[in-house]
Amino acid sequence: MTRSFRAIRSLSTRFTLLSAIAFGSLAFSSLTAFADNDVATPLRQAVTALDDIAGNIAPSDSFAPSSDAASPPAPQAESSDEPSIETPLHHLYCVEYARLRSGLEIFGDAKYWWQRAENIYSRFTQPVSDAVMVFAGSARIARGHVAVVTRIVSPREIRVDQANWQNRGEIDHNTPVLDVSAQNDWSRVRVWDMGSNRFGSRIYAIKGFIGRGVAPSLGT
Repeated sequence: MTRSFRAIRSLSTRFTLLSAIAFGSLAFSSLTAFADNDVATPLRQAVTALDDIAGNIAPSDSFAPSSDAASPPAPQAESSDEPSIETPLHHLYCVEYARLRSGLEIFGDAKYWWQRAENIYSRFTQPVSDAVMVFAGSARIARGHVAVVTRIVSPREIRVDQANWQNRGEIDHNTPVLDVSAQNDWSRVRVWDMGSNRFGSRIYAIKGFIGRGVAPSLGT
């Protein structure tokens, strides 16, 4: 390539660049003049209005959840009053468990607890919280049974914690017990059956309730 040809191409390139700059300046001047022209006023006003609308809308507004929307209900915790079964580390008998829970120092079969508590502990014919409920012996429970009263639900219903009621050495918590005596004297009851989830059909004789502390006998 000769030096003359390179000079010609360089001049051509410079002319093209200058032409582009000149054209851009002319176009900018024309647009400025048009913008100042009364004809462009409606267009400028429309653009300004659109800009105002766009400026007042946050980009995330169309995606943000409404603060008024109702939150899903929180899951309800299971009631602690529901009857439940606990499996201890070793087989528990009702008298062993009742002693641990109540602190009563009474030994022997459960059907003897009522007599052995006389003049030592308080005895009641009506249920008392934390007292021990004494079942008389029967064909179903030859040695009797004892359970710890945990709550008075109504004049006819209480809740008890007890062990080995199902003869498996288990602990039954919050077991409902229903008074079915004619005089509401808690001499005859029905006990909740964990298997069928309802009160059992058997009726059990009750001797009374034993509480801690020395007090005059309130029942016989």
